[in-house]
Amino acid sequence: MATVEWDQRERALRLLDQTALPAVERYRLCRTAAEVAAAIREMVVRGAPAIGAAAAYGAALALGEPDPGSGLALIRSSRPTARDLFWALERVERASDPLAEAHRIVRESIEACRAIGRQGAALVRPRARIVTICNTGALATVDYGTALGVVRAAQELGLEPFCYVMETRPRAQGARLTTWELSRLGIPHRLIVDSAAGLLLARGMADLAISGADRICANGDVVNKVGTYPLALLCREHGVPFYVAAPESTVDAATPEGSRVVIEERDEAEVTTFAPPGTRAWNPAFDVTPARLVRALISERGVRAPEQVVRA
Repeated sequence: MATVEWDQRERALRLLDQTALPAVERYRLCRTAAEVAAAIREMVVRGAPAIGAAAAYGAALALGEPDPGSGLALIRSSRPTARDLFWALERVERASDPLAEAHRIVRESIEACRAIGRQGAALVRPRARIVTICNTGALATVDYGTALGVVRAAQELGLEPFCYVMETRPRAQGARLTTWELSRLGIPHRLIVDSAAGLLLARGMADLAISGADRICANGDVVNKVGTYPLALLCREHGVPFYVAAPESTVDAATPEGSRVVIEERDEAEVTTFAPPGTRAWNPAFDVTPARLVRALISERGVRAPEQVVRA
């Protein structure tokens, strides 16, 4: 399984189409920057590190087109919240060899995720019961994963972790994607509806929670899939540690706090599936978890307190 991969023969970006999973495993080829931007916007590729990798290849394609600025602008506007997208664009735009830089970003992402797994596994006790939200495995990255990478590393160390997977409405990334990955990895798990997390924690059925991040602000505030903030609040109420696993590329030192981040609002139709025709909806894709609710941040550099995110 390759989430994001450069097809040298086609001179195109090859993406595993995550909108079709778990029913169908199919791929989309993107030969232009506009096609990459559309794939990111439509969530064919999703997850901050994977978006960053796709954006890097999209930028390399854009810089080879007659109007590079137009292609870059399309990619830049495709998803406004994930820091990795802008970080990747900045790197590729500055590079003397854009495609080589995109390849470098992908290699670094793979190495970072494996290091995150190793760092985070030190926090996992044998047979720990772990709550996860959204999808943070190989599908959300180039390979291995962030929060799910910690679970994966714990499994590889023989710690026998167990996952409670929040379904993650409205696009069900947990129900569709995380369960699919865990099944392939042979990691035991159970799916829960998002609103069951409170009862789960109240009954002492979980030992820790781990989320990923789409942007980490200078003060340690975490922007992640909507529903992360209430999960962190529930963890504090019930004395369960809440960790965030993300690569350093997700850290946005230029944004002082979460209230300054543009929160993407998606199509109302994602929410109104079961509602009467004409029902209006508000559909923010992300929320902000204050740094005070985060026990620690796990990155390739190690485990540290949220307030140390920029100074480390």
